[in-house]
Amino acid sequence: MTTQYQNILVERNYQNHDHIALVQLNRPQVLNALSTDLIAELLEAFFSLEDDPSIRVIILTGNDRAFAAGADIAQMIKATPIDQINDKRLRMWKQLSLITKPVIAAVNGFALGAGCELAMSCDFIIAGASAQFGQPEINIGTIPGAGGTQRLTRAIGKSKAMYQVLTGKMMSAEEAYNDGLVAKVVPSEALLNETFEIAKMIANKAPIAVKLAKEAVNAAFEMPLKEALEFERRNFYLTFASKDQKEGMSAFLEKRIPEYKGE
Repeated sequence: MTTQYQNILVERNYQNHDHIALVQLNRPQVLNALSTDLIAELLEAFFSLEDDPSIRVIILTGNDRAFAAGADIAQMIKATPIDQINDKRLRMWKQLSLITKPVIAAVNGFALGAGCELAMSCDFIIAGASAQFGQPEINIGTIPGAGGTQRLTRAIGKSKAMYQVLTGKMMSAEEAYNDGLVAKVVPSEALLNETFEIAKMIANKAPIAVKLAKEAVNAAFEMPLKEALEFERRNFYLTFASKDQKEGMSAFLEKRIPEYKGE
């Protein structure tokens, strides 16, 4: 089933897989610039997929030319600080972190400014060889404002992040991979197929374990090590309350493929 919005396309049962959804940014005339309306639709789609028990993995992508080439500058140029404080777009960014299902960014072409920040807000990035990443806000007299100085620094380290943010230069897909920003680089023409294969691997795992694993990895960036280790341990214990844990271990001992139901 495919649901169309004004600025995005949503396809449940992507490639006939019951548990995978594809969300595609769809403003090609402006390289998928992230307007307030687009972000609102993106959140609506994400929360709809979050509430759909059949969906286990979400793929977020753009098109061959651009994942997203930043915020909509025409929408921002006359904004005052008060306009920015009152703009719901920045509040909506925070809600992306509430999605508990894995979200994979599949990036071809430009992922710049807010586009790079959106990709980094996903759980990991698969990049086509043509992909280019960057935080060029400094070139137009401002700085990243949706996580660029924070997530990029956590991904590639202070020195490299400082270089990217202060020069506004772009990183190739290979540079982004070598620096730890992306998980894998694939041929551009094979991006969605390669990402789909990775999504299938995750979708075939126990959904509750996947959710708890995602929480635990994210906790590594939010907590001191001692508290984060306790958080991980509690999530580990919690998996033993699920039927899927019993199914997974039974299947292992019986040398068969487990059938996970998200219970």
